[in-house]
Order: sequence, then C-alpha cells, then structure tokens
Amino acid sequence: MSRQATFTQDIDLVSLIEDFGSEQKCRTYLEGLRWPDGVRCPKCGSDKISRIVKRNQFDCDACRYQFSVTAGTIFHDSHLPLWKWFLAIYVVGESKKGISANQLKRMLKVSYKTAWYLCHRIRAAMTADGLDLLSGIVEADETHIGGTRNGPFSRRPSPAGKATILGAVERGGEVRMRLSEHRGAMGGPSKREVWDFLVANLADETEALYSDSAPQYIGFEDENTRHEAVNHGIGQWVQADVHTNTIEGVWSLFKRSIVGSYHHLSVKHAQAYLDEMAFRYNNRDNAYLFRDTLLRLIDAERMPYAELISA
Repeated sequence: MSRQATFTQDIDLVSLIEDFGSEQKCRTYLEGLRWPDGVRCPKCGSDKISRIVKRNQFDCDACRYQFSVTAGTIFHDSHLPLWKWFLAIYVVGESKKGISANQLKRMLKVSYKTAWYLCHRIRAAMTADGLDLLSGIVEADETHIGGTRNGPFSRRPSPAGKATILGAVERGGEVRMRLSEHRGAMGGPSKREVWDFLVANLADETEALYSDSAPQYIGFEDENTRHEAVNHGIGQWVQADVHTNTIEGVWSLFKRSIVGSYHHLSVKHAQAYLDEMAFRYNNRDNAYLFRDTLLRLIDAERMPYAELISA
C-alpha cells in the first residue's frame, strides 16, 4: 500500500479539530502515514517491533533501538504539541495569500520565535525539488519586489534594493519561480540567466512560450517550441491567445501576500516564500493537501534554528 493511498479523507477545519484534538490521535495518524504497511525500525528496517505504550515509543526486537513515530523527522526536536503542528500545517496550506508568523503566534498562543521557526520549517517541506517539467503553452515573465522609496511622498520605489523574480506557468498547470541573481530595477536579469531558468523548467516538447517583448526571451524558440510575445510598451496586452495574464495573476497574488500578510521579506528567505506560494498554487485542486504536506514534513530534513538566522 502506498503512503499516498493512506488516509485519503479530505480535511476541513472542523474535522481537523475533531479528529486531531489530542496528541495520541496525531501520533496515530502520523504512524499510518509513515508506515502504511506496519511499523518498521528506522535504524535496521526490521518489522519485529514491540510497543512501549506508556512512553509512546517502539522497541526494535532485532537491534533493540527505541524510537517514536517522530524520530528522524522534522517533528522530533520540537517541543510544540503535535496538534499545534497540525493546525499550523492546515492554516498555512489553506491560506491563499499566506499567513504571517505574528498571526500564527496569536492563533497557537506561542512566542513569535516559535511561530516564525514553525512557519519556516513548514515552508522547507514545500520546496520545488523534483517537479515535472512544464509543457503545453507556458507563459514567462519576471517581476520585482522590495526597494526603498525616493522620499516620504513618493509612490514609486527606487531601484535600490529591489529583488527580481523569474517565473513560468503552464496554462492550466503548475508554476515555477526562482529568485534571480539580479538586483536593482535597471536592465533586468541577463539573457543567460533567463534561458537557464527556462531550460531547467520547460520540457523539450513545450508547444509555445509566451512572454512580453523583453529582449531576454528573443531567440528561445526551436523546432519544438514557438515563441510569441506581446508588447506591453505600446499597450498591447493580448494578441489572439498570446498574453501573459496567467503569470501576471501569479505575481499579483504573491505581492498581495507581501502587502497583506508578510509585510516584509528578506532576500535570504525570499525563495522559501516563493516555494510556499508555488506549492499552494500547484496544489490548488488537491483535495488532500493537508495529508500531502504532512508526508513532505515526515521526509523533510531537519532545519536548525541557527541556520535560519545565520547571515
């Protein structure tokens, strides 16, 4: 039995509270996700296991290793009750524009440090590694975030401190986003960086790439993929089915999450926020988002707090 086939019932907030309102209920659910075919020793792989009920642990009859359902997972070094983890995972996954650490702090009645660390560990499980390549019709664009204002009454941020984001979205499919090495609003990312991003995320058989008239996209077409563009500089937004409205919608959603939820992003953690948003976008039709996020957290590597706050 596959892990994905286990516990496929959809989750809403009411059922979350009813089904996972105690530590034991959470542990039982994690056990079914982690070992759908029965508990196995994470050290030697044996299925000859005895339960230590009073300590919520298992004892391996083969190698005598004692472990719990959270051993070796991202939950292991956390003092936060599992039901608070579950609530945080649900809220982060269901918040279309994200949720701030301050809001999570108030909801869970924890310190800001705990909420901030919790958010980042959940984001770490939402990385974009190992995803399929985009195909069909793909829209590509770049946008800028951050920057300082020229003066107290200026509406336009100055180029200083701006970060550039590269994006590509398959119509009706998934999105890919990457923080660019480029800083500042002038000139934009290099053609090589844009092409490297597209080659890394688009399948060879991609039908078409649609973009604006930025020079970085010129020449990308080949025998499998055509390239067409709209010229925003002359007010051309749509030409037949050629437009970048889908990726522009992604940028709009991401920027609203910054303004409405996060308020400020550091460049160091910007990619993590992009991965979080892409994960939610790519799973917008996934009825089992909560379960699948938990599966990722079970497999995720530990993220030391010192690593998050290091320069």
